[in-house]
This record gives sequence, structure tokens and C-alpha cells, in this order.
Amino acid sequence: MESLILTILVILPGVWSGDWGVTLEHQCALKGTSAILKCDYSYPSGHTVTSVSWSKLQLRYNGRSLVALSPPHFNYVGNYQGDCDLRINNVQFADEGAYYFSFETRSDRWTSETYSYLFVRGLTAAVQPSTVTEGEDVRLICQSGCPQTTKFVWFRDGQPVSGSEFQASREDAGRYHCAAKGQETARSASVALDVRYAPKKVTLSVSPSGDVIKGDTLTFSCSSDANPPVEETGYSLYKDGQLISSRQKHTISEVQLGDSGRYHCQASNDITWGGSGLFNSTDVLLDVHYQPMNTSVSVVPEHVLEGSSVSLTCSSDANPPVDSYSWYKMAASSSSMTQVGSGQTLFLPSMEASHTGLYLCLVRNSVGENNSTEVLLSMAEKQKSSPSIPVLAGIGVCLCVTLVIVLLLFRRKRRSNAGEKQPVFDSGLSRSQSSATEDPSDAVYANILTSPSSAPLTILSASPRNSHPHGSMSYEEEVLYSTVTIKPKNTKHHTNSSRAAQDSWSTSGENSDSVIYATVVTPH
Repeated sequence: MESLILTILVILPGVWSGDWGVTLEHQCALKGTSAILKCDYSYPSGHTVTSVSWSKLQLRYNGRSLVALSPPHFNYVGNYQGDCDLRINNVQFADEGAYYFSFETRSDRWTSETYSYLFVRGLTAAVQPSTVTEGEDVRLICQSGCPQTTKFVWFRDGQPVSGSEFQASREDAGRYHCAAKGQETARSASVALDVRYAPKKVTLSVSPSGDVIKGDTLTFSCSSDANPPVEETGYSLYKDGQLISSRQKHTISEVQLGDSGRYHCQASNDITWGGSGLFNSTDVLLDVHYQPMNTSVSVVPEHVLEGSSVSLTCSSDANPPVDSYSWYKMAASSSSMTQVGSGQTLFLPSMEASHTGLYLCLVRNSVGENNSTEVLLSMAEKQKSSPSIPVLAGIGVCLCVTLVIVLLLFRRKRRSNAGEKQPVFDSGLSRSQSSATEDPSDAVYANILTSPSSAPLTILSASPRNSHPHGSMSYEEEVLYSTVTIKPKNTKHHTNSSRAAQDSWSTSGENSDSVIYATVVTPH
């Protein structure tokens, strides 16, 4: 059929004039873009073009044929005066092939002897290298099979990328594709960039969440963002700095008070960052709540007298702290308890007999309640009045002071007496005789020293003589002596006594009251 058309065109009038013709260009287009097949045609003057058409050569099992093209995929963008361009929208691989142009005048029809061949190519994206460690350089490459220069743009996970060369970070991981600038619908297949990085966003979670009650079951779970992902054994769980598990999950089947503390998780995937390969989560504080326990009551003072005040104080160990205190007293007539107060301390300003009995306190917090053991409050009997300790202490101090004063006076008296008894030495009998005029009741002592040649110890007694005071006295040995006179305390009495002594001395030398004692000491 095609050969028949060409034969007819050749034999039509005017063909031999050489003015009929079509000029076509081959074209390469990217899949998804719009391509324009360039075309020019000419015809002899005097003819008017009445119609134009484009057709594509189709290969069939029984030969070849031309298939007419129609909008909207194909659009004629030429005119009737020599421009015959054809635009192909959203080029697909099926559009590749040979295209022919035909035009008609009122008397003739012309089909191009040659064709415009459309090559359809796709974009090819590449990432070099496709797997990197965070911090390494990456280059994006986009290629097309068409010879013409095309500008490209890049997208990562559908979002534009500013450049084709960069230093990889963990955020750069994803799928990339390139597209022709201005015709972004012409895009390449996507390629992946795998960025390996150390764990980040290491997180420790506790399940179930909320308040932890003693006896609950808890599960600690570690998680992180890492590439490659942290393995099960790449996690470690610490409590107060001490390792307690080397697994991603750790379960406490029955929480105890000792489980309270600060927990954190540590992750590692053998990739270092900043000089470290171990990365920690933030601390999680585990505060185990429990109902009140070890509740007790203290009584101050322990021994309470009638009319005095007494305080009963309740204490308990609880978390959270106790928020309610209630006081109960056992009724005297029955075993039932009656509430008698609230608050941590029960204060009785004046103790009475009706206050005695068994008391206990009941405490509560948000977890539960607990009560103390019963405490017996009794009243001690008043004792008979007796000197108080301060009075007794005062008396004791007074006695001590008095005793000290007496001792001091006694000592002073002894010193005074010792001074008055100091010996006064004199020689001659006249001195002795004159002293004889003293009160005979006063004792006179003399220390008599004999010469070395003196006879053995002789005790002498002297009596006043009837002769005049200067009479001679005979001694068996030569004696040295002295007299000591102690003056009487009463002067008047002493004067009278002296006169009496003188009278006695002059009248009688044998009066026993006038005896003078002497102690004779012989040297050994």
C-alpha cells in the first residue's frame, strides 16, 4: 500500500518540478517528558495545503503499515505553510519508532520519503557508595541515554535535595531519584543510600507505666535508633551504676523496696561516634510505693501523774508518706475501739482516771492502711510530799560549807594557840620566884638541859621558900632551866589569882597548887 501511494505521488503533475518535499530530524526523548519531532515541508507555488497528518510505522506479522496519530497524546504544533512539528506528550517507551508526515492540497497529496525516528530513554540514578558510615562522602549520579545535555534535580524520599555531593549523616539515609529539571515527571527509578551510624535516641521504658506498688511485676525495655540495629545482647541495664542485665528486656516479677533506684540503658552496635561506642539513655527513677508499716506509738512522759499532761505520738514507715492518722481507745465496758482523736499526736492536757486504757493509732496513705499495736496508758499514784531533789541538794551544800568553815576556824584556833605557847627563856632564880606570883592553877612547864657531865635524869620539883625571894637553893647537879608563863584569859581573875598566889607563896611553901613541873632531858 505504501509503495502504491509513493507511486501515485511520483506521477502526479508538478512532482517533476522538484518543489515537493519534507525534511525530518531524529529525536531522543526521556521517558515521561514531552518531545517535539522537528519537521519542515515544501510544495510548488500555486497549491494550497488543505490537510496535514502524522503516522507511525507499525510492524505487524504480515508486514508493515502506517498508523495515524491522534490527540491528546500527539499534538500537531506546525502550520500549513511549511512547519510540521509534532509534540508527543508524556513520552513512553512504546512511543519509540519511525514517524512519517503527510500533507494534501486540493489536487495533490504528499508523504515524506524519510522518517523521523524517536528514541526513548530513561534516567538512571546511582549513589556512590551506596553504603557509607556516618561522616563519609557521598556522590549522586544521574544518567540518560540521550546525547543532548539535560539538567537534573535530585529527590530523597520525595523531598528535594540541594546538592549531589555531601558528607553523609544518619538523616541522609533513604531512597533517591533524579529527574529532568523543568520536567520532574521524567524521573529515574529510585536507589537507596544506606548510612550506618551508632545508636541514638537510646530510651528506657517501664511497663506498666504509672505508680509502682510493692509486689507489682515490672518490665524494663531498651530501644534505640541505630544502623545496623542494636542486637538483643547489645543492650545493658544498670541500676545505680551496677549492671543487672545484658538483654534488651528485663522483668522483675515481684517488686520490693530494694528495687527503688535510678535505672539507665546502654546500647552498642560496634560503630563509634565522637570516640565512643557506648551510648546511654536518660535515667529513669523507680520509686516503689508501699502501704504504711512498722507503725508504733510513743508515750511522753512514760510515767504520768494525775493532772499532768501526756502526749501519744504515732510514727510509721510509708511511701507516699502517711496522710491520715486516727486514734482509738478501747472502751472500758467492751472490747470495741472508739475513735478519740486524729493527727499524728494525741495530746491530753490533764491526765484523769478516765483517760487510762489501751490506745492504738490507724494510719493510711494512697496505697493502704496499717495500725499500731495497743499501748497501755496508765496513771501513777502521787507520792507523799518529801523534800525535792533541789532542796536536798541545797541542804547538802550548806552542810558542806558549814563543815569547811568549822575546819578553817579550828585550824586557825590551833595556830593561835601554838603562837601563844612559844617558850620565853630567862635565867636566875629570881625569875622563877617572880613567876611564882602567878595563879597556882596555871601549869608552868620548863625544859631543863643538863651539862654532859650531869647525873642521870632527875625530876625536880620546886616550891616557894619561906625565906626572902633571893634565898639560896641546892641542886644535885648544875641545871639550866627556863620558865614559861601562860597568861590567863581573864585579867581580873588573873590579878586576884596573882595576889592570892603571892600571899600563898609568902605564908606557905608547901601549897600543892603552886607546884612547878620541869622536864629534864639529858643528852644521849
